[in-house]
Amino acid sequence: MEVHKILIDGKWIKSDSGETFESVNPATEEVIGKFQQGNGEDVKAAIDAAEDAFEKWSSYPAPRRGEVLFKAYQLLKRDKERLGKLVTSEMGKVLPEGLGDVQEAIDMTAYMAGEGRRLFGHTTPSELPDKFCMTIRQPLGVVGLISPWNFPVAIPAWKLMPALVCGNTVVFKPASDTPLCAIELVKILEEAGLPKGVVNLVTGPGSIVGEEIVTNPKIRAISFTGSREVGIEVRKKAELKKVGLELGGKNGIIIMDDADLDLALDGVLWGGFGTTGQRCTAASRVIIHKKIKNKFLDMLFERTKILKVGDGLKKDTEVGPLVNKKAVEKVDKYTQIGLDEGAKLLYGGRKVGGKGFFYQPTIFTNVDVDMRIAQEEIFGPTVSVIEIDSLDEAINVMNSINYGLSSSIYTQDVNRAFKAIEKIESGLTYVNASTIGSEVHLPFGGVKDTGNGTREGGIEGIHEFSETKTVYVDYSGVLQRAQIDIE
Repeated sequence: MEVHKILIDGKWIKSDSGETFESVNPATEEVIGKFQQGNGEDVKAAIDAAEDAFEKWSSYPAPRRGEVLFKAYQLLKRDKERLGKLVTSEMGKVLPEGLGDVQEAIDMTAYMAGEGRRLFGHTTPSELPDKFCMTIRQPLGVVGLISPWNFPVAIPAWKLMPALVCGNTVVFKPASDTPLCAIELVKILEEAGLPKGVVNLVTGPGSIVGEEIVTNPKIRAISFTGSREVGIEVRKKAELKKVGLELGGKNGIIIMDDADLDLALDGVLWGGFGTTGQRCTAASRVIIHKKIKNKFLDMLFERTKILKVGDGLKKDTEVGPLVNKKAVEKVDKYTQIGLDEGAKLLYGGRKVGGKGFFYQPTIFTNVDVDMRIAQEEIFGPTVSVIEIDSLDEAINVMNSINYGLSSSIYTQDVNRAFKAIEKIESGLTYVNASTIGSEVHLPFGGVKDTGNGTREGGIEGIHEFSETKTVYVDYSGVLQRAQIDIE
């Protein structure tokens, strides 16, 4: 069995701890490899390496930094099939989604490579004569990136590529369920010509590795994707660091009485059971008009019961495993909570026997808006169906949660669609599409407890990993006092 290492200052080395942990294929429970159980000393060494590399990397002209990313883009395209199979083996999602995970990283890398020739500031007139005003973008310094397991190539790319093109250096902690995907991504950056020390990777537990990243004063910014509870602790412990948080969602699909039900059905199946519900944008609530509820539930039941659950590498599999045993136990606990609360179990609600961490796609009906299964993020293949009788009621139900990430409405009425766009409290709204499908050149993030107002992707990704500097050039040859020397 291969024992993988951590990357510090351009060298793949063993952890100072001398300990390792295993990564397991969630479909077969076979061990993929052993990985370093990093500790605080490893992180400190990684931070020192990143700090030493910062001056050189940030001094590279931004177009040259973009060229390194463009080379990485080419290498990711070359290795898409290999990496996609690795995503499926290590995380569990079905192979088309594993390939999509890598494609998202390819797209983000291409987009951010292009930003090397933009990194736009802006110019504006001065209130005084013979004076020029502009803004420029500058890197933050050493940044700490903490990524989750559910998109083990895509989300690291969403963080790494803008951080790098802006001129920052990085200490990167991937999720312990998917460390090999992170290692392979960083190796591609090395092959693309990234100088040593610019990206440093330390595997290990969040309570040790993540803690040091968040609290170390040499790190200037943190980007974290994970649970709300951990995000709150990150925000507290990071103190005055710049912090970007993406903390999940409890997303809903509104289906109005004029909706195309076949289209809505596809959206519910994809949103609810794609990635086995293990997406922060998963559609765990279906908010449906009472006139068409029964017809739609019949359709949903018939399609759900024939979904093929199994190993994501098999061609006929439609729903893969959950990531680990703990995830199965959590989903099963929420099934019991739903039953105890009085919801009706329409389908599923059971573990699948044998090897692997499998759970049946699960549908609850007769769900009240204040039930826990309608309020709390389950992060599994569980969909709660809530009946409404008007658009206003649907929007109220949609907004009744603490989260505000993604949302969807199916309707043929443009007026209804635009009212939903205006009134739904979320960072993303889809019309006649599911809650899943963000594109890399557009901002991604949410409101309320989904985060702290930051966005990833598009130009907002550049804003997350850079500072704005305002510049004044006075060529008048005399002292001019703003707000005072104005006639």
